[in-house]
Amino acid sequence: MKKDPLRKYLRFINIAFEMGIIIGAGVFVGIWLDQKFPNKYSGFTIAVSLLSVFVALYLVIKRVRDLTQDEN
Repeated sequence: MKKDPLRKYLRFINIAFEMGIIIGAGVFVGIWLDQKFPNKYSGFTIAVSLLSVFVALYLVIKRVRDLTQDEN
């Protein structure tokens, strides 16, 4: 039985949306922390943003690996 190729593309689009949401949430949390605890270099925004990028990349790599294992 042949799998629907559209379904695979929708999974990749979903991954992109999740990545954007994770990074956006990290930025907003960092900005909120910088407003709550002011500092000279906006350190919370930078740190939490970078952490959210790494978390999003980890999830993307994990999901792509799972997709390729499902194909085989």
